[in-house]
Amino acid sequence: MTRLVLSGAFAALGLWIASYLVRGLAFDGAGALVIAGLLLALANAFVRPIATILTLPITLLTLGLFLLVINAWMVSLVAWLLPGMTLSGFWAALFTAIVVSIVSWIGHAAIRPKVAGPTSR
Repeated sequence: MTRLVLSGAFAALGLWIASYLVRGLAFDGAGALVIAGLLLALANAFVRPIATILTLPITLLTLGLFLLVINAWMVSLVAWLLPGMTLSGFWAALFTAIVVSIVSWIGHAAIRPKVAGPTSR
């Protein structure tokens, strides 16, 4: 549960940054942004694994690049479900997904516990 809320917070931060960088992405307010982050975390936790398995052959053929399209679909799904989020098209969804992925990756890397390496004595 904590990981899902944390993923939602990083997704909301990524969506907020993307709303300034990506033309075609807009939110009606801060509440819509927070809800969009939580919905995106839920979509990535439950819908994305199913979509990834169903599209595995094309993902393998494109050497994993099709995962970007799946991420764009997740952003589009959230925009479709949430009336307070406006997304203009596929390219806006793709660039939004890239920004959210980078922000989430940095956020999770920053809070990941450091693993102690081997000590030399």
